[in-house]
Amino acid sequence: AGKSVIPFDEAVQRVKAACDARDEYDSQFGPGTGPLILARTDALKTDGFEAAIERCLAFQKAGCDMTFLEAPESTEQMQEYCRRVPGPKLANMLEQGSTPILSPRELKEMGYTMAAYPLTLLSASIKAMELSLQRIKQGLPTDDIISTFAETKDTVGFTNYAREEQRYKTD
Repeated sequence: AGKSVIPFDEAVQRVKAACDARDEYDSQFGPGTGPLILARTDALKTDGFEAAIERCLAFQKAGCDMTFLEAPESTEQMQEYCRRVPGPKLANMLEQGSTPILSPRELKEMGYTMAAYPLTLLSASIKAMELSLQRIKQGLPTDDIISTFAETKDTVGFTNYAREEQRYKTD
């Protein structure tokens, strides 16, 4: 997909506006109640690594809570971003994207604060559903690829719900 970024000064002003709104909210409703300001840049793809770092530094100076350099293309770029930009940072781990997929431990050691794996569970679920449907269509058993009924009830909360129901039951 083609990327484009707004001019540098406009991007910084947008981050400042968001930070001012967060701070105003905090002053009205108490510290830490406002939204987290995550300042993202796609400038790496359009303007290069140095321009992207410059934006992240400016966003940090403007007061954002966390920066997000979209789509670093190597672990070296990821390390350099973490080394040069202070404050919390988000890593986006998108399989088959341009960023190397690292474990949460590796990302933390590198300097990332938060990691998103936005499509991992969805993609895994789709594969599991396709396999299950294929087996059903072929008349084959699915017991070895599905959770037990008890595990499913626990996972979705039915077991706890039933326990609470008993606790509040009237005669």
